[in-house]
Amino acid sequence: MVQVNFHFTSEGLKELKNELRKLTEEKRPRLIKRVTVARSHGDLSENSEYSAAREDLAFVDGRIEELEGLIAKAKIIRNKGGNHEVKLGCRVTLKVGRKEETFEVVGEWEADPLKQKISHTSPLGQALLGKKKGDRVEIDAPAGKLTYHIQKVH
Repeated sequence: MVQVNFHFTSEGLKELKNELRKLTEEKRPRLIKRVTVARSHGDLSENSEYSAAREDLAFVDGRIEELEGLIAKAKIIRNKGGNHEVKLGCRVTLKVGRKEETFEVVGEWEADPLKQKISHTSPLGQALLGKKKGDRVEIDAPAGKLTYHIQKVH
């Protein structure tokens, strides 16, 4: 059987663990209390608050299970700088046209384009891996080909 690992920066793994802690120590106990109170209101077949509370609890339980699985298979990205090659965990400054942007290449579970974190499995992330300062990469986008020039690998 193939062992699947999920890549995270140490900060990303810390965020996952914090979310898990909040769900298990704060949100889940509140939902259990909510289900108990709703159950005490009588006929469960017509009790919409009970049904809603159970659905919310099931959702939180599912997220807890998902987070526990991710954390159990998490592999911390250890970026040992030096060769200035784009790899998982590094930051890279790109120029497309006249615009410069800096991205962090992260695992797919940690990717967040709004925070300039791109997955190593995304088209741009895949094209950047192994490249160095001065290299160019081309990506097919819905609007056409985009050419990125690597300005700096951090």
